[in-house]
Amino acid sequence: MINIEIDGKQIQTENGATVMEAAQQAGITIPHLCYHKKLSIAGNCRMCMVQVEKAPKPLPACATPVVEGMKVFTHSEQAVKAQQGVMEFLLVNHPLDCPICDQGGECMLQDISVGYGGVHSRYHEEKRVVLGKDIGPLVAAEEMSRCINCTRCVRFGQEIAGQMELGQAFRGEHAEIMSFVSGTVNSELSGNMIDLCPVGALTSKPFRYKARSWELSRRRSISAHDSLGSGLAVHTMNNRVLRVLPIENDDINECWLSDKDRFAYEGLNSAERLTTPMIKQDGKWQEVEWQVALEYATNGLRHIANGMGAEQIGALATAYSTLEELYLLQKFMRGIGSQNVDFRLRQSDFSVDGKQQGAPWLGMPIADISKADRLLIVGSFLRKDHPLLAARIRQAVKKGAQANIIHSTDDDLLMKVANKAIVAPDALVEVLMQVSKALAVEKQGQSASGEAASIAKSLASGERVVVLLGNFAQQHPQAAQLQALAQQIAALCKGKFGFLGEAANSVGAYLAQVTPGAKGLNAASMLATPRKVYVLLNVEAELDCANPQQAIAAMQAADLVIAMSAYKNHAMEYADVLLPIAPFTETSGTFISTEGRVQSFKGAVKPQGEARPAWKVLRVLGNLLKLDGFDQDTSEAVRDEAMNGVDVAAKLNNAIDGVEVQAAPSASGLQRVSEVPIYATDAVVRRSAPLQATADAAPPRAWLHSDELKKLGLQAGESVKISQGQGSVKLLAAADDKLPKGVARIAAGHAATAALGAMFGTITVERA
Repeated sequence: MINIEIDGKQIQTENGATVMEAAQQAGITIPHLCYHKKLSIAGNCRMCMVQVEKAPKPLPACATPVVEGMKVFTHSEQAVKAQQGVMEFLLVNHPLDCPICDQGGECMLQDISVGYGGVHSRYHEEKRVVLGKDIGPLVAAEEMSRCINCTRCVRFGQEIAGQMELGQAFRGEHAEIMSFVSGTVNSELSGNMIDLCPVGALTSKPFRYKARSWELSRRRSISAHDSLGSGLAVHTMNNRVLRVLPIENDDINECWLSDKDRFAYEGLNSAERLTTPMIKQDGKWQEVEWQVALEYATNGLRHIANGMGAEQIGALATAYSTLEELYLLQKFMRGIGSQNVDFRLRQSDFSVDGKQQGAPWLGMPIADISKADRLLIVGSFLRKDHPLLAARIRQAVKKGAQANIIHSTDDDLLMKVANKAIVAPDALVEVLMQVSKALAVEKQGQSASGEAASIAKSLASGERVVVLLGNFAQQHPQAAQLQALAQQIAALCKGKFGFLGEAANSVGAYLAQVTPGAKGLNAASMLATPRKVYVLLNVEAELDCANPQQAIAAMQAADLVIAMSAYKNHAMEYADVLLPIAPFTETSGTFISTEGRVQSFKGAVKPQGEARPAWKVLRVLGNLLKLDGFDQDTSEAVRDEAMNGVDVAAKLNNAIDGVEVQAAPSASGLQRVSEVPIYATDAVVRRSAPLQATADAAPPRAWLHSDELKKLGLQAGESVKISQGQGSVKLLAAADDKLPKGVARIAAGHAATAALGAMFGTITVERA
């Protein structure tokens, strides 16, 4: 530790720290614009000039390292004069448009100029003008004349997002920030540039000109999309969500937010919102009172349960629902005598049911991923499925960690990958078996050759090894075997093993017991052998299920489908009752993140129209059916009941026993590789217009290796017919030579591919 003095205050700080870091540690404010604690030091703005004893001139606090006995003065005459001089230069070309600037009221330049700016300008020449730029549907760069060239946005792209999409061109007064070759900014983390911009040069395009910062009410909330549990500040006005910003938490999302979490709110005000209960009579939809809709639903449930047995009733939910909603759903189903309840809609292998020792989770705190020195990531579209975890891993790799990938696609993770094995889905188990064998050999001091051996060697050389299973691996038809092998590899390395959770409440749904009982059917079985009644919670069956063909057929074969949804959707074709429920900003609830963190939140706005929180709807359904235990008055009462006697830490356990591991027989024909696109994961995101205008939301294509295209006599850009099961779709063919041969990559969870069958399996590709 080093002893220094700042403004007469004795401070101890670490060797290698800068004056700025030491001052912040001591609670002393030094004005700055280009410095940010998560970015590299640029020293562009010079606003942080301070006086250092014995130095001939003021020095920038952000770029000056501390030395033993240093004396620093942040408010001396010399320091303040330097800071005022810099501010005068910064304002020389700055436009006087604060009254119409979206950053007004939360602008760093505005705040600092109050303390360090002059009363009037000595500069009377023409100000320079920089033309606005179109860099995509999320970030507005219309007023680049405001830019002070702090390069925060450039450094964020390079250092955190992993791709330099913005850069600074030209010199002197001609210098300006621009995207390369007039392109757009397509990063899944691009919205953070808005937060980083200290002036009004980069602003939120969807929020532009909607409100001033002081008119907004702020409510704390939790991300309802990915499994991280990122903290949100939901900004509202006139009972409408107008903006979402991150709440800083170094243990979870640091100070960042993925674009999905930041801009999904636009889907809350979609024209497709379901705001009134509806029932279908004689094939026509009618809006009705809540009492009518609820009685219609309960009469149907009672009739089927009494006549054909409660086992003919099945409930499906998504893990984007709150803990309270999920808990009451399973309690309701068990109350009427049915064990058929499940949330694992995209899972295809249920062989570990009864063998799993607890709720599958990340296996460690999120922050521990940053400390790993060796990582093995199996079956994960990491960047798109888990943008903020990908950013953490990227930082770890920069510090010397080695990332190893086993997957069926070779997407650019924007970081150095030490070793990778890219194979067809049916070969994933075989590769993991080889890694496990090579690791055992490596531990005996011998060495093998090949991709698997390289991965094993990397893992064996680490001290803090982390093995993670992604969404693709969890949805795989041999998911149990992949889990057993990954667990084995982690044990051989004395490392940690975990699951990258798919949704906000993937862990919470297990703890709420939204899985079938001993005599119950899982999600796949409920759809393979159709039930007479389905109760759907936040489910869009044609987009949320592993086999949409089968899901739709099951819904159409049912006598009664009760859909609790925030939106009118494809369910209008097969449902009989639509009950409008409130999305996460309009209800209170709890999410349990992938690391097992229990976080509750309140509603930010009132529900739209006649919509009601789903837990209240389920409570009333329970009362109408005269079931015991449906007398809760608040969501907190439901949460307390759900968590009563539950030791979350004790319930989290990834271990499984008794899984027999064997390689799959080679598939004949083209194997389907399918991801759920980043902006197609849940109902709210699918309806966010800005997100649906991004490059990531482009219509799916049929991606094949160019050799496969040649074999089929096709060319990239041609229209092709994809057939699977009983359905077919037409897509454009595209070449990707990073794909293994024998596969076709076709996205799931998208309206354009909803007519196809299972996410895994063989498919036929031919000229349309």
